[in-house]
Amino acid sequence: MTPRTRLLDPAVARAMSALSAVAKKGLGDPALAELVVLRASQLNHCAFCLDMHLAIAREYGVSERQLDLLATWEEAEDVFDERERAALTLTEAVTALTDGFVPDEVYAQAAKHFDEVRLAHLVGLVVAINNWNRVMVSRRIPPGGYTP
Repeated sequence: MTPRTRLLDPAVARAMSALSAVAKKGLGDPALAELVVLRASQLNHCAFCLDMHLAIAREYGVSERQLDLLATWEEAEDVFDERERAALTLTEAVTALTDGFVPDEVYAQAAKHFDEVRLAHLVGLVVAINNWNRVMVSRRIPPGGYTP
């Protein structure tokens, strides 16, 4: 596996970075934002993004227990609260799109925990990290290039 040299045109990279930043800020919960991007990155097998966002999550105070159990969050009921669980469920639904759409009940559950604006930012954040995951995986960018 050889890394491919050029990631993106600089203008595209700036636009993707701007989307990520606006979505994170609009969500209003940096620790939850990191759980979301980590879960999507796990599903997409993006080692670069996992490495990067694990470091950022720790900076925001995400517990080691949550980081250790994120891949099995559904079974770790006492580790993630209802709001986090709703966000993670929506993250998985948007990332996988198994049935070609996000099920209404998944969206409705998330809407119980996030107002319309924050829910829009949550979806935007999931879309943004999925874009980054696809860039990094398709370009075969290995972990280790991020420094806080």
